[in-house]
Amino acid sequence: MAQHTTSLTPPIFNGEQYHMWAIKMKTFLGRKGLWQYVEENKQPPVLGPNPTLNQIKLHEEEATKVPRALSHIHAAVIELVFTRIMAYETTKEAWDKLKEEFGGSDTTRNMHVLNLKREFEMLKMQESESVKEYVDRLMNVVNKIRLLGEEMTDKRIVEKVLVSLPERFESKISSLEDSKDLSQITLT
Repeated sequence: MAQHTTSLTPPIFNGEQYHMWAIKMKTFLGRKGLWQYVEENKQPPVLGPNPTLNQIKLHEEEATKVPRALSHIHAAVIELVFTRIMAYETTKEAWDKLKEEFGGSDTTRNMHVLNLKREFEMLKMQESESVKEYVDRLMNVVNKIRLLGEEMTDKRIVEKVLVSLPERFESKISSLEDSKDLSQITLT
């Protein structure tokens, strides 16, 4: 049985599409039980006096996770990006530096969200386009908005699709309106 090597190696960040990489990296580190060392800057528990063998073993296991989390982040970036974080000693510091530099400031993020929302509102289905092609274009914009931390409900997306359909779909929309409450229609 062949194993997927993607689960063994972290996603590589080349300086572009930070938000997508960050989600993949969070999942990768979470699967390895290391995300808490990024998010909380967690440190291994301090050994008390006269520790048991189990306590020593647990402490050693936890102590190896701290540098392992940082090592995974180092391995997940190209050299040009690595030079920006190589001086940081904790995983949280390195992660926060990447977020600050590539994730953009709140102002930049908010402007990007605003531009994407405008693009969402302006999208129209072309006469020569299938519904699937239109929904794919629409979801591309929606997913970019969601990656930036903004909420966009499925109900709003369904409304946008229904409003944007050309006249050739009018009879199908009418039958939907007659048979169902529009708020119950899913994007699928």
